Amino acid sequence: MLYLSTRGDPQRRHFCDILLEGLAPDGGLYLPEHYPQVDAALLAKWRALPYADLAFEVLSLYIDDIPADDLRAICRKTYSQEVFGTREIVPLKKLHEGLYLEALSNGPTLAFKDMAMQLLGNLFEYELARRGEQLNILGATSGDTGSAAEYAMRGKRGVRVFMLSPHGRMSAFQQAQMFSLQDENIHNIAVDGVFDDCQDIVKAVSNDLTFKRRYKIGTVNSINWARLLAQVVYYFAGYFQATATNAEKVSFAVPSGNFGNVCAGHVARMMGLPIERLVVATNENDVLDEFFRTGVYRVRASADTHETSSPSMDISKASNFERFVFDLLGRDGERTRALFGDALAQGGRFDLSADPAFAQVAPRYGFVSGKSTHADRLATIRDTFDRLGVMIDPHTADALKVARGYLQAGVSMIVLETALPIKFAQTIVEALGREPDRPARFQGLEQLPRRVTLMIPDAIAVQAYISQNCR
Repeated sequence: MLYLSTRGDPQRRHFCDILLEGLAPDGGLYLPEHYPQVDAALLAKWRALPYADLAFEVLSLYIDDIPADDLRAICRKTYSQEVFGTREIVPLKKLHEGLYLEALSNGPTLAFKDMAMQLLGNLFEYELARRGEQLNILGATSGDTGSAAEYAMRGKRGVRVFMLSPHGRMSAFQQAQMFSLQDENIHNIAVDGVFDDCQDIVKAVSNDLTFKRRYKIGTVNSINWARLLAQVVYYFAGYFQATATNAEKVSFAVPSGNFGNVCAGHVARMMGLPIERLVVATNENDVLDEFFRTGVYRVRASADTHETSSPSMDISKASNFERFVFDLLGRDGERTRALFGDALAQGGRFDLSADPAFAQVAPRYGFVSGKSTHADRLATIRDTFDRLGVMIDPHTADALKVARGYLQAGVSMIVLETALPIKFAQTIVEALGREPDRPARFQGLEQLPRRVTLMIPDAIAVQAYISQNCR
């Protein structure tokens, strides 16, 4: 299996090369040359597998430069009951007939990002040891990516983490999870701006090829294909738990900001997993919902990016969206580069409403969308707790609210749970008048000493900080 860039770079690369590289040299994102196809016989074979072995089967379709025994050992080390607290890893909870929650938040940082980050940390350590190299990871987070990456990489040999986050725009719990880490290989940088400023810095530094190669810069954001690939697995796991036979179809509802989580669902669907719909749920930052309704993709300026009660989705430049548009346009790298490299840089928008490809967004690719507001998520949190006795976080509430508008008879809807409620206690208190339960290991988290550097949103300043801390 070889990988290509969404922007047409002619060179093809192996998995372990793009694992350490992140962005392609032309600024594009990596995708496999083709999506392996999964037929009914293979689905039947996979249905009863433990999660770690299912992960090995899916990943081995895309990874041919790690020996099978090594890859299987990495999967089993990653997806264990000791790390994720349950034998199923991603257990399904039935809310009512035809509607489920898939629990993705049982990992070390209580968020779905652990599902990929724990694997990524083990893959990085394995490949760097094999090459005798080191890696400096540069990432941006709107809340959960940062803590998941840092907990996965802390103490890992040959790895340093430089994590950018928007100053003051994460929940108190999210900030404390990251900033309280004292490990020497973890560096937190709070940027005086919004998430998109952080993401722009990561891309700018990654596109400086001289700096990137000199300092061995890699990424853990979902622009890294390995992270997205890891997320494909839980779509299969959710499907198997919600169905009795492979003749059934399901839909997934996914809270989305950077489009990575739902893009993994797109990959699973392209592989042949029987997914009817992929429901994209946004908050007030509704760039993706606007596109799926109108065909217009219009990024917002930092000043127009709303600060909401589902902060991990306060994003108006969805990096992974480029991967889907590349597929939508028939894998035309030149057109994709023109849209994401030129049109967005010059005018901050592009319009595909008149393109015949846009008419295929729902019928061919299964995408539909909707928007949830602060009032919606409070009402959904309250209703879900009062009627069903289930407490959900604000992002999951956004997905559940939008999912209810797309329920179909005979097609189960699986809502991807993204975090435990404790990570957003202020909103839970507003909705329910009570604090969410807090795991014992996180008692007193907000009172721990902090290690963080405040910086202006400037790529040159971040490069200087990295070079100073790599000596």
